[in-house]
Amino acid sequence: MGMDLNFWKYKENAIHDHAGIYQTACCDGQLMEELETLPIDEILKKISVVFSDWTIQDDGKDFEKEGHGAFQIFTTSQIVRFDCYGMQENDLNALMDLLIDFGSPLYDPQIMTRFDSWTDR
Repeated sequence: MGMDLNFWKYKENAIHDHAGIYQTACCDGQLMEELETLPIDEILKKISVVFSDWTIQDDGKDFEKEGHGAFQIFTTSQIVRFDCYGMQENDLNALMDLLIDFGSPLYDPQIMTRFDSWTDR
C-alpha cells in the first residue's frame, strides 16, 4: 500500500491552507507565495546519508531496500514529497525527523492533517 508524506515551511504571517498547499504545491508542483524556499540540495544529501544502505537510483530520487519497501522523492524549491511503498514505521519516522530538522512538519493527506503544533503557529 502506498502513501505520500509532504513537507513545506510557511512564511511568517502566511495564511495556513494545508489542503490548498498540498494540491497546488505538492501535487501540481507549482510555487506558492506563502511558502519559504527550502535547502533542497542539503535535504537530499542528508536523506542519502541516512538511507545510504538502500539502493539509490535516479540521481538520488528513488530508494529501495529489500524488506523495507521503497520511496520516491519529488521536490520543488519549496516542498518535499515522499511517495512511499510498503515501508516500515521506523523508516517513515526517519523521513519525518529529517524534515523536522529543516523546520518543515509533515502534512499527511490520507488524514488531512499537518503535524505542526511545535511550530510558532
